[in-house]
Order: sequence, then C-alpha cells, then structure tokens
Amino acid sequence: MNDLLPTLHFSGLAVGLATFLIIGLFHPLVIKGYYYYGLRCRAWFAAGGAVMCVLSLLLDNTTLSTIAGVTAFSCFWSIKEVTEQRERVRKGWFPENPRRKKEKVAGKE
Repeated sequence: MNDLLPTLHFSGLAVGLATFLIIGLFHPLVIKGYYYYGLRCRAWFAAGGAVMCVLSLLLDNTTLSTIAGVTAFSCFWSIKEVTEQRERVRKGWFPENPRRKKEKVAGKE
C-alpha cells in the first residue's frame, strides 16, 4: 500500500475540486453582482475572464493553468448568466434592489 501512494496522480482530483468550487462561487457572484450593479457587472466578468486567460497561458504548472482556464470560462459564462439574472428578477424569482435605478433595455420600456 505504501508503494501505491507515490504513484497516484492527484492533479485530476485537484482540478475537479477546484472546478466544483469555482462554479459554486460564481452562482452567488452573479446574483449579488446583478443585485448591486445591474448589467454593468458584465464588464467585470469579461475583464476577469481575459486576465485569467492570459494567466492560464503564462503559468508553467499544468494544474494551475487548467484551474485558471476554468476560472476564465466561468467568468465568460457569467456574462450570459447576468443577462439571464435580469429575467429571473423580472419574473420575481429573485429580489430586485430597490435602491438601484431601473435599467433601460433597448426596444422595451
């Protein structure tokens, strides 16, 4: 049994766990981001995704590079989710921030 442990590769499990945690973190980030900042937070997700893409390309460690890539594309996916969060708020599934001015949507009132 002692000979088996050094031959195991834990990087796949580390990436899987990190992916699980990153996705779990981005759900409340989208909800809170839209609640406090509206659609403006999409720019932050885009910037974060771009930074993490560059970081993923620059990192020499495969595991860390993969985790940075997962974070980058979670940021990019969050841009879409913020837009969908607006619809969830409109349907009453999530609360609307009463202190934030309503956003004007092109073609809609």
